[in-house]
Amino acid sequence: MDPSSSLHPIDLTVEPDLQPLYPTPSQVSHLLSPNVGLSPAQKEELVSHCLIRGCVFGDITLLSYLLHDPHAQGYVDLGRQDEDGMGLISTTILGFGSESEREVEREECVRLLISEGADVNLPDYAGWISLHHAALLAPPTLVSHLLTHGCSPFALTRRKLTALDIVTGNSTLPGREDVALLLEESMRSQGWTGGRMEARRKLTEKRQHRIGKRRDMQEGIEKALNVDPRWWGQTEPDYFGSDLSDDEEEDYTGVEDALTPPPDYTSMLVFSPDALPDIFQSLITDFRPSLRNCEPANALYMLARFAILNCDDNWVEDLIIGATDTIEDTFFNRAEDLPTLVFWLYNLTVWLHLMKCDDDIRETCEALDSYTLIEEVLNSVFVFIIRIAERKIDTLLDAALLDYSPLSTEFESIQFESEWSFLRTFGAGKKKAVSPGPIPPSASNKSVAPSSPPRASSRPPSPPPSALGNSFASLRQTFARGHRPSISTPLQSFFDDTPAPPSPKDITSFMTALQTLLALSDINPAITTQFWSQVMYWTACETFNRILTRKKYICRSRALQINMNLSVLEEWIGKMGLPRGVGAHFAPVRDLLNWLQCLSSITEFPNLIATIQTMRNLNPLQMRRAVRDYKYEVNEGRMTEECIQYLAQLQKDWERHRVKVGVEALRKEIGERDREREGTISPVPSGQGSPPSITAPSPPPEIAAAQRNIDMLFDRNQEKSTWEPAKPPDALGELLDSRYMLPLLLPSDPRYLGAIPGKRSAIEEKRRSLPSSDIRRSASQASFGSRGSLAWRMNSRKLRDFSAGTLRWVDGSRSAARWFRPHFEDEHEDEDEKAPPPPYSSINPGDADTLDGDAEKPGHTIHLTSLTRKSSNRSRGRASMGGDDVDPTLDD
Repeated sequence: MDPSSSLHPIDLTVEPDLQPLYPTPSQVSHLLSPNVGLSPAQKEELVSHCLIRGCVFGDITLLSYLLHDPHAQGYVDLGRQDEDGMGLISTTILGFGSESEREVEREECVRLLISEGADVNLPDYAGWISLHHAALLAPPTLVSHLLTHGCSPFALTRRKLTALDIVTGNSTLPGREDVALLLEESMRSQGWTGGRMEARRKLTEKRQHRIGKRRDMQEGIEKALNVDPRWWGQTEPDYFGSDLSDDEEEDYTGVEDALTPPPDYTSMLVFSPDALPDIFQSLITDFRPSLRNCEPANALYMLARFAILNCDDNWVEDLIIGATDTIEDTFFNRAEDLPTLVFWLYNLTVWLHLMKCDDDIRETCEALDSYTLIEEVLNSVFVFIIRIAERKIDTLLDAALLDYSPLSTEFESIQFESEWSFLRTFGAGKKKAVSPGPIPPSASNKSVAPSSPPRASSRPPSPPPSALGNSFASLRQTFARGHRPSISTPLQSFFDDTPAPPSPKDITSFMTALQTLLALSDINPAITTQFWSQVMYWTACETFNRILTRKKYICRSRALQINMNLSVLEEWIGKMGLPRGVGAHFAPVRDLLNWLQCLSSITEFPNLIATIQTMRNLNPLQMRRAVRDYKYEVNEGRMTEECIQYLAQLQKDWERHRVKVGVEALRKEIGERDREREGTISPVPSGQGSPPSITAPSPPPEIAAAQRNIDMLFDRNQEKSTWEPAKPPDALGELLDSRYMLPLLLPSDPRYLGAIPGKRSAIEEKRRSLPSSDIRRSASQASFGSRGSLAWRMNSRKLRDFSAGTLRWVDGSRSAARWFRPHFEDEHEDEDEKAPPPPYSSINPGDADTLDGDAEKPGHTIHLTSLTRKSSNRSRGRASMGGDDVDPTLDD
């Protein structure tokens, strides 16, 4: 039998491809035809695969065929899910962004599936429905279509996230803002009022906006004040927004225990006197200033508590005198470093606050006059910051305040009688110059926007040149006007990169940067107010003196210009929330400018008397000088001879009054010296007990009134507009004393030394955010900023935060290694512990009897530190170590 006859015939036909890679309607139609002979299971597998491929590729032609062909329609399952549980609509939406040219066809595929009855809310295994995917990938038109065809915007994933939460999260995804708006509006229309993620998102967006705003503020301050970026420290920019809110404001009224810590070593830093130079070196000299860092103040306070409560007065004086001298040397060596000066102004204020609020050490500090030492150094650094502000304003004062003309075009045609005008016709033709009429004093209160830049001019610091020099200057200007080009703009002007001339805004920009630096540094509001009061006093004095001594400013047109420029500074005071009294120092300048504007219109003697009575801040010498050097315009009226003689008589009477006042002041000074000499404490003979206490002399009435005004700043029931600065002495001569320093006064209640600038009220912030077009009068804006009480809040608890990190500045690098590196015991540790303590030179002679007998053994010396409570007779500046300070009462 042939073996080959028992084998079955081999079927060599090719099986049809039920999972084509790129199916087409024609290919699927052929496979579904009866001629191919596929079983129903095979046809179902084919149609299911092609349906998935059509959704993946967004093939609208293939999907239309599968959903409408009678042979394929029976095998279509619109509820089919892939291995991740994703439905057909979600699979189609995932393809958005891969092929931008097929976006329209893909969107039509989704619409077709929805119209055929596909479930839009079919979740996958992660709980995502089609709306979640569409919110991330689909265009807004498709998201809107899903929302109107049954998709619920409240559908949650397994992680409890809505489609809006996915799109927004902590911040809205770039390019999905329209989708987020659609989802938010759809949810709000169904009663949604906001959720957890939206609240977090808004909070994050607000935080990012604040960070950006603070970063821009930092860059502006760095550019304006030349501040090192390291000044802001290692904290995030949001550090500025971490302040206490208004409802979290501290209130220590009646809670004295919070300001006086318990008398134990938890609130002290133990030190050795010989270690003080190293402590001062690391804690003061080498300390890198940073924003709101009060570690030096806290460390010095706890060192002082140990010295006062456990040691004698020599220790206290070593610490206080050494610290204040080192701080003073530090900012003297960095006199131009503004961040360093602000840093030590802040730390000295905090140190004084901590020392004065501690009841346990107050008596000793008052007896040793320690508070006065700290206040003297605080006043010194305060003056250094003032000098920096004065030098900067001095470089801008002439060009930005005196010479800047906001209405330069209005005054170009003004001619003065002292100028040569016979050559003006060469350039001006037959146009007749019209002189403006009298300018009333009230016009100075109007604020006019600058219309054109001022003309650059050079000014010598000495008095103005002679009339001949003025004539030649006018002659040059006449020729320049005669050869002026046509009105058309020259081509080179489009490529001119010349910076704009200085204006009052340049001064206010610098002052705004400095005020922001002081506020961010938590400088006490009372100190900040007195700082700007002193700066404005200096600016007013310099402005007054330069106007009165330079003839080019003694005319009514220049007086009007300067009056408008001063309004910018007064408006700035209101915008910064400072008391209106800060600008009260400009009263003499205002009176002088008003006098210049109206003196030529005084033609009758009664008018002169009435006008003089309104000029309460000018003396006859100043009025007479202004009249003598006044520059009359062409066709301008003149003061009558009777008025001029009356002013001359007033000047003579004032001269006699000035001599009388000077003699009285000299007698008063001699009397005060005699009283001080009589009140000097004489040495107390031995055996007569302690010296009698001498009551401190009461302050002068002017200082007492200024002190009440400072205390009033912290009264929330008082309007800050009622605050008045300390008054300088009356000017007896023609010029004002710009070198006079107003007294720096601190709050009578030491708790208020811990106050920091407060946040502005919501109404005031809204007012400041209004555009300039909504504010009709700049004067009203300035007055609005002066309303209400001074913004401040307490920060006492935060000032007393003390961490172990501060210990690295105590005892130098040895302490840093001790507190920040792991401690390993070794064989040398016992030797270090047995080492004797460093000697201290202020051991009293009487303490030698208390030494043990071991001190007399050869090769063995014991050094003891006296912890007595006897008083010291040393004064500041005397060497604190290295000498023998013997109490004279021990000689007996």
